[in-house]
Amino acid sequence: MHPLTFILILLPFVAAACCFWTVSERLRSYIVLTTGGTLMASALLLTFRAPFAFSPEPVWGLDVHDAVKIPDFLLTALILYYGFRRRSFAVIVPTAVQIVLMLWFEGFMIEAPSVQAFYCDNLSLIMVLIISIVGSLICFQAFAYMKIHETHRHLPESRQPRFFGVMMFFLGAMNGLVLSNDMSVIHFFFEATTLCSFLLIGHDGDETAVRNSVRALWMNSLGGLAFTVAMMIIYRNLGTIGLQQILRTSPGAGLSFLAMALLCLAAFVKSAQFPMQSWLTGAMVAPTPVSALLHSSTMVKVGVYLALRLAPVMHGSFLSHCIAIYGAFSFLAGAGLAVGQSNGKKVLAYSTISNLGLIFACIGIDTPESITAAVLLLLFHAVVKALLFLCVGTIEQHIDSRDIEDMRGLYAKMPLTALIAVMGVVMMIMPPFGLLLGKWMAMEAASANIFVIFPTAVGSALTAMYWARWAGTLMSDPFAGKFKPESQPPMTWGVLVSLCAGAGLLSVLSPWVYAKLFTTSMILHYTPPYVLHDGMLENAWGVFAVLPLCAVAVLGFLQSIGAVLWAATGARVVTPYLSGIQTEEPRVFTGPMNRRVQAQAGNYYLSNLFGERTLTVWINLAAGVLLILIVGGTL
Repeated sequence: MHPLTFILILLPFVAAACCFWTVSERLRSYIVLTTGGTLMASALLLTFRAPFAFSPEPVWGLDVHDAVKIPDFLLTALILYYGFRRRSFAVIVPTAVQIVLMLWFEGFMIEAPSVQAFYCDNLSLIMVLIISIVGSLICFQAFAYMKIHETHRHLPESRQPRFFGVMMFFLGAMNGLVLSNDMSVIHFFFEATTLCSFLLIGHDGDETAVRNSVRALWMNSLGGLAFTVAMMIIYRNLGTIGLQQILRTSPGAGLSFLAMALLCLAAFVKSAQFPMQSWLTGAMVAPTPVSALLHSSTMVKVGVYLALRLAPVMHGSFLSHCIAIYGAFSFLAGAGLAVGQSNGKKVLAYSTISNLGLIFACIGIDTPESITAAVLLLLFHAVVKALLFLCVGTIEQHIDSRDIEDMRGLYAKMPLTALIAVMGVVMMIMPPFGLLLGKWMAMEAASANIFVIFPTAVGSALTAMYWARWAGTLMSDPFAGKFKPESQPPMTWGVLVSLCAGAGLLSVLSPWVYAKLFTTSMILHYTPPYVLHDGMLENAWGVFAVLPLCAVAVLGFLQSIGAVLWAATGARVVTPYLSGIQTEEPRVFTGPMNRRVQAQAGNYYLSNLFGERTLTVWINLAAGVLLILIVGGTL
């Protein structure tokens, strides 16, 4: 287990340095491919080793805790430097306070901690698999994407060495975070993800990218400050910063719910929950592989992972109930804002915020059913959302737009990419796929709480609305003739097909995934509530017949594809009838003053009801009140 752990954490850092200093594009691609393949293999091999805990032998008298002290200070100082460089007091103030608190904590408060440096159970294993497999695939797809991206921007000098260096560093930081048990080590990796997101969001270097990267930096710096204060409170009350020791402490034994609330606040910031969502929506200006990496498999998953870790010690508390209500509110608010968007990446951004809110709601409910739902949603959301982000990036580079309305009839221009994108959308809302399975479990868990089930039910309806609208747009407009598959780089096809097939296969195997990763002590404090029976998951409330539903879905999919191909080959396109005033040009009619008018079709986005300008202020205000209730209720 030791070599695998060190490979998963340290190898990406080494690869990052190599990418940064490598001028040759071919050599850099070999480095990324080799590193990604090694991470995938190591993550899969780790499944045979978990659970485990260990501390490496000290080197030159330094254990892991001591070894990260100086890098942690240097990392925070670098964030402070960028704050001064960008003249952002919103970055400077929380970062400077954090440095002072860290100096006091390490210099005067903490003694030599006796904790296991690394710990891996099934929850850590799920995160490692997501980071190492999905994250590596995103990096692979970035080769072709970044080449076209830089060509479109007419850059005099390639920035890919820095780009892939930060991407690799990000993967190592994430693996280190989820495999660490010492909270000071977790803090180091926590801040590393903050710095990486800042660098990646601002990669293009234009005014918009810089502005949004600074916003992400100061918001996540607030989360880092909350984490530091919480760590100090925990050590003062419990005398330990070992995460597993904290989880084994009963609330009556000195555990501070204020510290738990601050850690949850840090988690909410990382997961871009309201009212801190603007750093994630602003991050859409970054290259699409960055969006996929930040918003599916890495950055935003830090928050829900941290909250899942803390769930056992918050069980049944007022804090836990508040988190459930806050998460349900975020789910509904994110879904509502997604309805009003026509920009594909904005839809994906608000959908991410919404789904993460549902996971937080499940964590707050804190029952075996809800924790199972939270982890299933985390797993399937990472895979499917990465697929959809990469599809949007691929489509954008071919049609020069990410607007949903410009994707109308896309299957006639990019039939295979459109088909994969539609499959990704279907996986978000339809049976038998894993996200619907997770939402089914979440609805069961929330059914007893009116303050959670109502926003969850309404949010689910809005979610189905905006996904169905997108899928319908992709497959709209008549077409006649033979489909001609578009040309894509082999790596792009390989990644899109792998993610699509992986999401489908995981859905088919979800009962056995559940049996492997949940029934074998995913979290020691929970008893798995579902019984696996002949490819079905069942409990006292109902049955989710995974295999029969999969069979129906496969047959329906094959029949629909065959019907479309058969109908298209013998069909002819007939333009809409425009009341007898159409011209010889298709879809053009004579309007007032004898002017030619182009007939257009479009969806309703109900911007007056669901627009950002209409809702954001009120949503942020309500979310702020809920956060005050969460933190203030622990005082």
